[in-house]
Amino acid sequence: MKEGALPLGNNFSMRSDLGTMKILHLKKRGCFLLKLLCLVVLMLIFCEFLVYYVVILQCHWPEVKIEALRSSRQSSASVLKAMFLSDTHLLGEIKGHWLDKLRREWQMERAFQTALSLLEPDIVFILGDVFDEGKWSSSQAWADDVRRFQKMFRHPVRTELMVVVGNHDIGFHYEMTPYKLKRFAKVFNFTSGKLIIRKGVNFVMVNSVALDGDGCTICSRAEAKLMKLSHKLNCSQQVREQNHSNKRCNGMEQLPASEPILLQHYPLYRRSDAECIGEDSALPEEKNIPFKEKYDVLSREASQKLLWWFHPRLILSGHTHSACEVLHNGKIPEISVPSFSWRNRNNPSFIMGSITPTDFSLYKCFLPLESRVVTIYCIAGALLGVLILAHLQLFNPPFYFAQHLIRKHKAV
Repeated sequence: MKEGALPLGNNFSMRSDLGTMKILHLKKRGCFLLKLLCLVVLMLIFCEFLVYYVVILQCHWPEVKIEALRSSRQSSASVLKAMFLSDTHLLGEIKGHWLDKLRREWQMERAFQTALSLLEPDIVFILGDVFDEGKWSSSQAWADDVRRFQKMFRHPVRTELMVVVGNHDIGFHYEMTPYKLKRFAKVFNFTSGKLIIRKGVNFVMVNSVALDGDGCTICSRAEAKLMKLSHKLNCSQQVREQNHSNKRCNGMEQLPASEPILLQHYPLYRRSDAECIGEDSALPEEKNIPFKEKYDVLSREASQKLLWWFHPRLILSGHTHSACEVLHNGKIPEISVPSFSWRNRNNPSFIMGSITPTDFSLYKCFLPLESRVVTIYCIAGALLGVLILAHLQLFNPPFYFAQHLIRKHKAV
């Protein structure tokens, strides 16, 4: 053996040790990467799926008065469970950025699907502005928007979905055309003055965009249908209250003698949102801005017509993207339903209604706050960053720094 040469056994042992150390290092790195991947997956599952269950599980159907003579099973079956949401504003090809579409549409889809699975409503009403660009979208763009809507708001057979028209679906009054209205009606089976009767409850769906009062063809037809329907409903009320009808009601179709609930996009006339309260009402700097008739709200004249024609027991509307409760004529409540989309507000919500032919009770169900979900992502991202830096030994985490101080103190 030459002088200075290492024995073959020692050389083999060193190579074996180096190989073992390399394998251990790779295993350690692989284990760390696997832990990071698990943390990322868990964060995504919670923020994109579970958070909707955590929040919506806190919602419940409100109790409503029912006839005492019926059994509990019959009584619960006679209560209509209805969901009301508004202003989904699915983005189009003109203004819609792909990332904005992806984020906001995923949020609405998960919220809607979670609500359906947990709450099992009998019927869902969307109070207009389903689309953001329906007023100017081409035929191809419209078809694409409808396809995305049907995917997002798919529903089981046990649940019905009804949609009211809004200004972003067919345009403001001056933009509204028979073609736009017809293609909306074809997809959603909507007509102004359409009566929906479920479990003895009368819902009147109103094309509030057409209540401009200028005598346009669409407006005249819409008003004529509403007047005809109001006559039927009023005759049915008279038969219930007086046990007979006047000559004008002879031969008239008998409808459930239940005071109707109006569903429309534009709110009835109010000066502003100054009197609106609640965490999802308009921002303080916006509340005192006067509303413009026929743009922000219906005109005084159109509002009085609807109240006079139908004498509704409840009105539900959208359009403002913020919540508000108004009492018309001192007795008729109107609920403005906030937007369902994170794009329009940080705390979207929907209304849950337990409704019978003679009574109703409402409950507001909030969706996850967008800011809270973003905060969770930021905290998780910062934690992942700290773990990566600690693994790379680019800085000593507080725990190791404390250990170092203890050792130094013992050495002294």
